Amino acid sequence: MLRPIAINLLLFLVGFAAQAQLLDVDDEFTLSNGLKVVAMEDHTVPSICFSIAFRTGSRNERPGITGISHLFEHMMFNGSKNYEPTEFDKILEAGGGYSNAYTSRDITFYYEEFNPNLLDKVLDMEADRLGWLKIDTANLEQERGIVQEERRVSTDNSVSSKMFEDLYAAAYVVHPYHNPVVGWMTDLDNITLQDAKDYFKAYYTPSNATVFVVGDFDSKALRPKMEKLFSSIPSQPTPGAINNAESQQQGERRVKLHKVAELPAVAIGYKTVGVSSPDIYPLNLLATVLSRGQSSRLYKRILYELELVTEIGAWVDEYIDPGLFSFYAQMQPGKSVADAEEEIYKIINGIAERGVTKEELHKAINMAQMDYIKEFTTNVGIANRLAYYEVVHGDYRKSVEVLDRYARVTSEDLKRVAKQYFSERARTVVVLVPESSTRSDLGTLSN
Repeated sequence: MLRPIAINLLLFLVGFAAQAQLLDVDDEFTLSNGLKVVAMEDHTVPSICFSIAFRTGSRNERPGITGISHLFEHMMFNGSKNYEPTEFDKILEAGGGYSNAYTSRDITFYYEEFNPNLLDKVLDMEADRLGWLKIDTANLEQERGIVQEERRVSTDNSVSSKMFEDLYAAAYVVHPYHNPVVGWMTDLDNITLQDAKDYFKAYYTPSNATVFVVGDFDSKALRPKMEKLFSSIPSQPTPGAINNAESQQQGERRVKLHKVAELPAVAIGYKTVGVSSPDIYPLNLLATVLSRGQSSRLYKRILYELELVTEIGAWVDEYIDPGLFSFYAQMQPGKSVADAEEEIYKIINGIAERGVTKEELHKAINMAQMDYIKEFTTNVGIANRLAYYEVVHGDYRKSVEVLDRYARVTSEDLKRVAKQYFSERARTVVVLVPESSTRSDLGTLSN
């Protein structure tokens, strides 16, 4: 078995190589319309990832159009000036490729992975939908219905998802993190065609995007192709900054969610920091100490020794503005939420008072570093991580600092952040109160 010192040495060597690779950008340029392009050649496998990251997500939405960022994630695949709906994916799939996208609170990210001989066609398709997306009633209404059904399935009919929707809605009063990424149903009902056009014009402007191309291609040949196809796309003024106007929470907020379910559960959130704070690293490691693996503190005490829960976990948001450090626990039959809450708070307070062991810290650092290195083992993984750091952290080059940041975290850091951020006054709690469906409920649902 490798001891912590040997593991750390191995990670350092692997991490050093990974960081050197990340610094080896073959070309970086910005077009006249503000579109930034980062090119990284890697001829290991005959594959290319083309990706484009937009500095927009639910954080950039206002009341009345919540969910529009995610709605556009769907609309972007539904036709443009020179390509019919579904043609984008058909061309990729016929050539052995695929496409995907995701929307979060801070970023919207699109990517395709494909054989090198498809690069010119992909560039043409991407330029066409960025400059001349088909934003019409048919596109809007089709994707509106799909997103609404997605909301019904993934949130309204999911007990844990609904709990976390209520958690963020209660924890944030002013900040847009109050709103779910999928949007509120009433807003999805009422987003207009003009809303869609205005949003696209404001946030899908070239100056609000960065392209990452990673894989088996010639970076010298890429620049003239990008200039030819993308430079003519008109740009708009960069959207204004979002003001983090959320005031400091002055006391615990508690919500009871009554929903059809078999077992009670609890979701707990503490406001912490945004990614610009160095405390994001010890907070991440603290989440690992608490709930990663069978020897973690929450698992060992609450799941195995006391047998209070069937499921338990902890994690921290990595957002532009301060996010939540969250806990989730589902009770065993006959066990109470109050007992699980009490034990969670005891464990947090224990770390705030006594810190963590050297073994716990080494294990958490090893896991964090290895997880991070694994993210850079594919073209898509590299593009995704660089895009995230470009948009959320402000510069993709900051990605090379991560391994060292984790390595420098101390036991005292974990003790300090546990004491600093896990105050009752900064806590929001959602308690699930299970209810049974009645015959009249079923009748109402079937109408």
